[in-house]
Amino acid sequence: MAHSPLVFIFGILGNIASFVCFLAPLPTFYRVCKKKSTEGFQSIPYVAALFSAMLWIFYAYVKTGETLLITINAFGCVIETIYLAIFITYCPKKVRMSTLRMILLLNFGGFCTIVLLTHILAKGANRPKLLGWICVVFATSVFAAPLSIIRTVIRTKSVEFLPFPLSLLLFISAIMWLLYGIFLKDIYVTLPNTLGFLFGIIQMVMYMIYRKNKNVVLEEPVKLQELNNNNNNNGHVIDVVKLSTMVPSEPNHVAVNVTLVEDINGNNQEDHHDDNLHNKNQV
Repeated sequence: MAHSPLVFIFGILGNIASFVCFLAPLPTFYRVCKKKSTEGFQSIPYVAALFSAMLWIFYAYVKTGETLLITINAFGCVIETIYLAIFITYCPKKVRMSTLRMILLLNFGGFCTIVLLTHILAKGANRPKLLGWICVVFATSVFAAPLSIIRTVIRTKSVEFLPFPLSLLLFISAIMWLLYGIFLKDIYVTLPNTLGFLFGIIQMVMYMIYRKNKNVVLEEPVKLQELNNNNNNNGHVIDVVKLSTMVPSEPNHVAVNVTLVEDINGNNQEDHHDDNLHNKNQV
């Protein structure tokens, strides 16, 4: 069946937008390779992205006629596999084992189960329908992930956690695929991207409201603990206050505010400076 030229146009634009989104983590993984450390960030988003790409390829293959879905998700499978390979190479052993288990259960076991069930439970035209709803459920759960970020932005009144360029890219991508689904009359592509479009609007509004506020609200203090016993900090007791920050370019980067509250030895208190520590003396 011949599709409208608009299907091809928005499909190409969707491919371009998604291509850029897939490449967004490159600076992070370049830093991982350079430092030979994953710096504590998690592999779950990349495992989920790989699984999502695998599902959409299978859906497009079963339905036929949706080549533009296959092209971008084939690229997604390749790039996400590379990200995971780098992650597994440099992450701690315990995290490596949990990541491999997750890949085995979701990307291998889960995908094979879906392939098997769609062939057993559905025949003919019902097969892409069943698979389409599976894709909708999973894609919707992925698009709902920004809810936690939106909640954090409202709580902290800061856009520190909401990188505008990436949010804008994801918003544009959702619009392109939404229009692609509408003109293709494919409800399974349209539904999750409608949700992505709505969440994108909410994120843009949140950014406009809080864009001038760069401060992050402090969370609860950690209990008192002693500094390392060395010549510079002997006997100082400190109160460590965590900042709930995950800088986009520095995953799981945590800043702390350290206040010297007691000098056991009666010595003059001194400032202790570190790349991630800011200390202030208290008389």
